[in-house]
Amino acid sequence: MYSILDTPIEYLKGVGPQRAELLRKELNISTFNDFLHHFPFRYLDRSKFTVINEIMDENTWIQIRGQITGIQLLGSGRTMRLVANFRDHTGETQLVWFNGLKWIREKIRLNQTYVVFGKPNLFNGKYNFTHPDIETPDESAVSSDEPLQPWYPTTEKLKNRGFSPRNIVNLMRTLINQVRGQIPETLSEPLLNQLKMMPRAKAMVQIHFPQDAQQLVRARERLKFEELFFIQLQLLKLKYIRLEKVTGRVFPVIGDYFNEFFHKYLPFELTNAQKRVIKEIRADMKSGKQMNRLLQGDVGSGKTLVALMSMLIANDNGFQACLMAPTEILAMQHFKTIKKMLGHVPVQVELLTGSTRKAARTKIFSQLQEGSLHILIGTHALIEDQVKFKSLGLVVIDEQHRFGVAQRARLWEKSVQPPHILVMTATPIPRTLAMTLYGDLDVSIIDELPPGRKPIKTFHYFEKDRFNVFRFLKNQIDNGRQVYIVYPLIDESENVDLQYLMDGFEGVSRYFPLPDYQISIVHGRLKAHEKESEMKRFVEKKTQILMATTVIEVGVDVPNATVMLIENAERFGLSQLHQLRGRVGRGGDQSFCILMSSYKLTKDGRKRLDVMVRTTDGFEIAEADLHLRGPGDIKGTQQSGLVGLKLASIVKDEKLLKIAREMAHRILSVDPLLQSPENQPLLRQLQQPIYDWGKIS
Repeated sequence: MYSILDTPIEYLKGVGPQRAELLRKELNISTFNDFLHHFPFRYLDRSKFTVINEIMDENTWIQIRGQITGIQLLGSGRTMRLVANFRDHTGETQLVWFNGLKWIREKIRLNQTYVVFGKPNLFNGKYNFTHPDIETPDESAVSSDEPLQPWYPTTEKLKNRGFSPRNIVNLMRTLINQVRGQIPETLSEPLLNQLKMMPRAKAMVQIHFPQDAQQLVRARERLKFEELFFIQLQLLKLKYIRLEKVTGRVFPVIGDYFNEFFHKYLPFELTNAQKRVIKEIRADMKSGKQMNRLLQGDVGSGKTLVALMSMLIANDNGFQACLMAPTEILAMQHFKTIKKMLGHVPVQVELLTGSTRKAARTKIFSQLQEGSLHILIGTHALIEDQVKFKSLGLVVIDEQHRFGVAQRARLWEKSVQPPHILVMTATPIPRTLAMTLYGDLDVSIIDELPPGRKPIKTFHYFEKDRFNVFRFLKNQIDNGRQVYIVYPLIDESENVDLQYLMDGFEGVSRYFPLPDYQISIVHGRLKAHEKESEMKRFVEKKTQILMATTVIEVGVDVPNATVMLIENAERFGLSQLHQLRGRVGRGGDQSFCILMSSYKLTKDGRKRLDVMVRTTDGFEIAEADLHLRGPGDIKGTQQSGLVGLKLASIVKDEKLLKIAREMAHRILSVDPLLQSPENQPLLRQLQQPIYDWGKIS
């Protein structure tokens, strides 16, 4: 059904075809609805002015009134800037522009009175304003019913084409007047009443042109709640449908494969956390519903063992299982680990990757179809058309965020009846992010390390300490231990990255000379078999040091390696530092992580390193990462921000997120398909393209 909000933006008075094209390119605004959701990022009380000699700090947006007494064009090339001297009755400041110089120069006049709005910067002991907004008193006059003036995001291109913040305010006022009374409600009446929330139409008006500060707060809360609520409703609806409609294979038997492994070959006594998780998985597999479970646990917490025991339950019930990993190195590691764990249990396990030879592939395909192959481990190769299982009962996916939805779906399609799904991640996910990213999964957490593992000691050193650090490495190596040295990805170019590693190699090889010390080097320009050969030398203790860039996964499991030295650690994200640290501490010996950094640390860089030194708790680190870096994109394509969220923050609005999830749960527990008349607004909104986040797993 057509709505006025679907009207193309060029039909808004004051826009037209050419400006509409610019809005599409610059701000992704194509319709009235898109423009209505272009929310202000701040509000200005235009009744208040600051005088120049009372400017006190750099943290507050202010407005000043006065005259421009001089204009200069300074510098050249990239440093070219327009500088205007601005004076009021108390003093003088400077206004500085680096972009749009021609447009600004043509606009401003000497000795004309202007209202300037911006954020002061302290430079050489004096305050100035960089890229302030500047208007005549007539332009900045605000009608009495707009005590708080909205200020909208724009771009230099838009400003140069007449889309200044003031022009956007005028266009938004035109739009609001045109669509007033035609903004549909998205929440049900009982929900609005229960939460005592503002109707959507009123919230949309108040967020753009607030009556007062209190109305603005209520409008923002209403629209934030809506964003969070529909994410939760979408995810939980998928979960309810799966539980109601998708039947799962029933695995009632704990048989010979599981029992022989458990009683004869279990590598260590299970932790209480592992026992709890296996019990949760077992309950899912017996329920008759399809299991869709996320297994979280730090590197080294024993997720692979839990995955193997789950796969053996599938085997005991006459079904096959597969484990898909994102890289060949990781798939190979899982294959070797599982083969070693199984001992003489008569379970057939094979590895399938892009490097598997044709003869071996043909044999694997044949064994899969006849059912003699119990467990297949591999990479994306598992989703190839030739891979056909006789009876696939369990799919395990490691580091599932590395796989797209379409890739995972192709794996499910290899079974007539949906297989049980277990997705694993060694990146601990904060509760708020888990509710948003994995809201349709049940979550299990392994929060204990296996017995005998000692917490890794972490230290932060600067370049002046390098000699002492190398002396410590030498002491560890002389005691029979091994060492990782990892370099950051300095540039997208592998050539630059390799050069950085090779510079480091020269310094390391001078301190650890041949023939007393052997060094393996792994980087992105090596061929697969060369990487494998270098890592194999390290695993077999033929080399004492493994130097690597992060172009590849350092995915080897070497219990004898006790030191992880991370160069330029300030260049890594927290989760990456935590993952790298998890490569040591895999044996019974005390292990160490050394973070080397330059002296020039940003505030966030220092915070990251301080967190790493303070704790080895993956969930505490993940929470800190979430606050420092942002939640990332729902589909994993961005590093910060969250698609679909224009106002809400899953970090700052955790309380609202929990309320949204609870409300969604209550509604779906009574009406999982949203068929009741009162829930029709919710169903209509879920069917809008903007809320099509896709099935997460």
